[in-house]
Order: sequence, then C-alpha cells, then structure tokens
Amino acid sequence: MATSGTPTIGKQLQCPICLNTLTKPVSTPCGHTFCMSCIDQYWARHTSYKCPMCKKRFNNKPELGINKVFAEITEQFKRRRLSYENEQFAKPGEVCCDFCTERKLRAVKSCLVCMVSYCQTHLEPHQRVGTLKTHKLIEPVSNLEDRLCKKHDRPLDLFCRSDRTCVCVLCTETDHREHSIVPAEEECTEKKAHLVTTEVEIKHMVQDRLKKLEEIRQLMELSKVSPDRVRVFTALMRSIQRCQTEMIELVKEKQKALEREAEGLIKDLEHEIKELKKRHTVLKQLSRTEDHIYFLQSFSALCAPSDTKDWSDINMHSDFCLGTVRRAVSLLEERNWKSCQKSTE
Repeated sequence: MATSGTPTIGKQLQCPICLNTLTKPVSTPCGHTFCMSCIDQYWARHTSYKCPMCKKRFNNKPELGINKVFAEITEQFKRRRLSYENEQFAKPGEVCCDFCTERKLRAVKSCLVCMVSYCQTHLEPHQRVGTLKTHKLIEPVSNLEDRLCKKHDRPLDLFCRSDRTCVCVLCTETDHREHSIVPAEEECTEKKAHLVTTEVEIKHMVQDRLKKLEEIRQLMELSKVSPDRVRVFTALMRSIQRCQTEMIELVKEKQKALEREAEGLIKDLEHEIKELKKRHTVLKQLSRTEDHIYFLQSFSALCAPSDTKDWSDINMHSDFCLGTVRRAVSLLEERNWKSCQKSTE
C-alpha cells in the first residue's frame, strides 16, 4: 500500500488483487493486468480459469508473459516514489508529523488549536473541512507544549499587558481578572511595529562602533609612525647619551600604555559589534515569525536596553607620546645651550 505523503498510485499501476503496485505485470487475454504471482495464486485456488475482474472464463490456463511496458512504468514509479518518500521523511532535528505511524514524515505545519504537527497528507483536512480551516497554522515547531497554559492546559492565545505575559482564556477569570488583556496576535502586531525601530537603532549603533573602531586603529598606526623622535634624539645623542636612554624607555612605556588602551577599546568595540549584530539577526528573525506566542515570550528580553557604552565622548590622542618627547627635548636643548654658553664664556 502507498505510504502517507507519497503520490497517489494510479489504478492502472495497481494490481486489482493485492492492491499494491504491480510486480512482474502480466495481462490476461481479456486485457486486464495483474501481478504474475497474484494471478497464479488466484487460479490455484479456483477450479476454473477466469479473470478476477470481468469473470471471463478461459478453456485452458492462458500462457502469460510479462507486460514489458507496464513493467517499465511501474519500476519508474517505484523509483520516483522511493525518492519522494526519502525526501519527506523527517531528518534528525526536524519536526515530525504526530499522526504518522512507523517511520515519521516531516511536518509542514503545526496547529495552535489542535496542538499537533502535520505532514502534507495529514494536513489535508485542515485545508478542506470548514471548521478546521479557521485553525491557526504556523511553521512546524517541536515545543507545542510551551503554547499551553501550565495551570489550565488551554492554548495561550491572550496577552496580559499588566504582567507582560501570555495567558489563556481561563486565566482572565482568575489571576488576571482585573488586568489589561488583549489578543496575543494583536499585541504581536503592535510589538513588531516597535521591533522595526529597535532594529534601526541597533543598526546605527553597529555603524557608530565600526566607525569608532576604524578611528582607533588609524590612531594606533599614526602613533607608531614617529620619525621625528629618532631625528631629535640622534642630534642630541653625544651630549645627552644618558638622558636619551632614559627618555627612550619612557617613550616605550607611553607607547605600550597607548597600545594597551587602544587594544582594550578595540576589544570592547568588537565585542559590542558582535553582540549587536547577533541581536539584530535575532530581532530580524523574530519579526518574521508567525508564532505570536513565541514572539511575545521573546520580545521583552530582546528589546530590553542593551548593556553598551556611550562611545561618543571616548577619544584617544595619538601625539601624546610625541608631545612628551618634544617637551623633554626642548628642556634638554635649553640645558645644552646653557652648558654651551658657559663653556664659551
């Protein structure tokens, strides 16, 4: 027999006796086709040779040969059916049809009213029966139990704005009697509108941090390119050899401090950019979901203010090391000039 979810087998490819796809099809003189083993067993159980379909009798047992045309057609059909079934069977991690027996087919929809997932074949009543057409269908999900109220075992199809949680109709008569209650779908639509604004804000935050990241990297490069330092120290090397060594060590320490600060800022910025991008992706996926219960359960956490820094006032000065050097060199030059003056006198 055909498996659920496979194409319907045409009657011309079915054996009238076993009702399965023809195997080694043979045709009787009256034109009807059967599996070779089925017609042989049928005639073995009867005292006369007649067609199981039209009941036409034959004086002698007909010599039957395999119908090559039907054999080729049935083989092609079996290959296509096997390929189709392999494609439809649920793979690890995919949502299975709750109605399939034995080997489960992949679910194509989940019903929030029935709280069941269906393959294409078992979904058919929801597309045909009037009362079932009104049921809310969503993309298949494996955790349908999360859409049920833990207290009343009823669908979570309402939203309590007072407690900011999803509730069932019975909850409105008990714990949430005096609260502001709206349909979950209505609240979901309203929150999705707010989600667009949040997405834009996060996108701008990412862009601002990328800009700041590039700015800090450029400043790091500028801080490393300081040929003036070498020229200044070379000119004074003979007269201030000892001070030169001490000053170089000071510059290195300042340089390392600058690099440590810049690397720390870069690390923080890259982390914030990564988290913001990840949050932006989740928000974008959330805005497209049809599962309003999952949306509302996830909305508050995802739209809460993010723990990020305000980078607008954070700056780095690329020339502070060079400024220190220049001041020190000026002082040394002044001292050297005075020394020269005294020597001249």
